[in-house]
Amino acid sequence: MAANPIRSKTAGSDGAVRLAGKPLLVARVAMPTSYGTFDARAYECPSGSIYLALLKGDVAGMSSVVTRLHSECLTGDTLGSLRCECGIQLRLAMRTIAAADRGLLLYATGHEGRGVGLVNKLRAYVEQDNGADTIDANVRLGLAVDDRDYADGASVIKALDVRSIRLLTNNPAKVDGLRAADIEVADVAPLATAAHARNLSYLRAKEHRLGHRRPTGAAADEGPDHEAIDTSDLLGQVSPPADRPYVVLKYAQTIDGRIATRTGDSKWISGDSERRISHALRAACDAVLVGVGTVIQDDPQLTVRMVPGVSPRRIVLDSTLRVPLTAKILEADAPTTILSTDRSGRELRSLLQARSIKVCLVDPGPDGVELRAGLAALRDEGVESLLVEGGAKVITSMLAARVVDRLIVGVAPTIMGRGTESVGALGVDRVIDGIRLTDRRVHTLPDDILLSWSVQQTSPRQ
Repeated sequence: MAANPIRSKTAGSDGAVRLAGKPLLVARVAMPTSYGTFDARAYECPSGSIYLALLKGDVAGMSSVVTRLHSECLTGDTLGSLRCECGIQLRLAMRTIAAADRGLLLYATGHEGRGVGLVNKLRAYVEQDNGADTIDANVRLGLAVDDRDYADGASVIKALDVRSIRLLTNNPAKVDGLRAADIEVADVAPLATAAHARNLSYLRAKEHRLGHRRPTGAAADEGPDHEAIDTSDLLGQVSPPADRPYVVLKYAQTIDGRIATRTGDSKWISGDSERRISHALRAACDAVLVGVGTVIQDDPQLTVRMVPGVSPRRIVLDSTLRVPLTAKILEADAPTTILSTDRSGRELRSLLQARSIKVCLVDPGPDGVELRAGLAALRDEGVESLLVEGGAKVITSMLAARVVDRLIVGVAPTIMGRGTESVGALGVDRVIDGIRLTDRRVHTLPDDILLSWSVQQTSPRQ
C-alpha cells in the first residue's frame, strides 16, 4: 500500500517544524483485530496531532460512511476503567463498522479527558470523588469543560475523500464541530452502553448537562429492541456498607416459585428480554456471585454478551474447591475469584492460581464459606456492588444472613409444580417475622414480569 506523497514542511517562529496544508500520511499497515482486518493509516496533522484511521472497505468517494471519531482515553480504552464508557464504545464502534463491511474509525489523540489531558483528567476524578459531577469537577480546577477541537478530524476525513458520514456518537457537539469544519453528517447513530454503577452519574451528567443522547440506553421495560438497557431503576441507590458490598439478589422463577424442575433443569425459565436485563445487571455491578453447585449443574459463563457492557469479576463460593477445572467460569473471558476455606487442597489452589484464578481463603461457616467473612474480603478488594445469581442454597443463605440490599425477581408465566424452590427455609414461623420489602418497582416485559424491592435489614420487631 503506497503512502501519500510527502508534502513540504515549514518552520514556525519557535523553530518547530510544521506541516503545511493537509494532514500527512506517515504510516500505513494492515491491522488484524478480533473484528477483522482494518487498513490502518496514521496521519500527522498541521497542529502536530497524530490521528489513526482504521478503514474497513473502500471509503473514498463514498457517502453515508459509518464513522466513529473516537476521543483518546487511556484509562477507559486501554486500562478498562469503569469511570467512563469509552472502552465499550470503542469496541462497539469497531463491531458496528465491521458488520457494515465499510466504515471508518478515527482515533483522535490529544483528546484525553475531553481535551484537558491525562493528568488533569485524573485531578478531575479527585474532584468527582469529592462530590462534583464531570462538568463541575473541571470548573473547580479552572479547566475547560470540553477543550476538544474537531478540525483535525475533519481534515483527515477530507483527506480520505469521504463524501458524507453516518456518525456514531451520543455527543451533539461532535456533530456540530464536524459540520462547522465542512463535513457532511448525513445521519447520527447513538452508541448507548449498559451503564455501570460507577459511571452512571457521569453518564447522566453528560446527558442532562451536555445534551448527550441517552448514553445509558433505554429503561428496562421500554421494549426488547433497544441494544443497551438502563437498569438503575432496578438496582436502586447503590450505597455499599463499610464492611461488605451492596448486594443485589437476582433470580428468575416460575409463577409458582420454582427456579428449576425436579431434575434440576432451569434453561430457560425466563424469556430473552429478561435475560438481556440480567446481562445488563451484570454490566452494572463490580462482581457477580454464584455457588459452586450452580457451576457444577449449569456451567454458566457469567459474562456480559447480550448488551454492550463490561463483564464483571466472577465470584464462586466453593469451600472445598469442587469447581470442575473445565468450567466455563474459569475461562479467560473475565477475571474469576473463588472464595474458599482452608478445607480446600493446597495443590488444587496452586493449580488454579497458576491459571490466573484467584483463590481467597476465608473463615468456614456451617454450610461452607462464612458469608459475612467472604463479603468482607470482597469489600477489601474494592468490590462495591455484587450481583448474586444463585442457586437456591446461596439465595437462601444470603437472605437468612440479612446481607441483601436489593431483590430482583423475574416471574415467568409458567407453572412447573414440584421442583427447586427459589427460597428455602428461613426459620420464619410468623408472618410478622418475614423479611420485609420496600420501594417496589414493576416492569412488564414481553414474556415476563420483573419485580424489584429494597430489603429491610432488620425485622419489624427489632
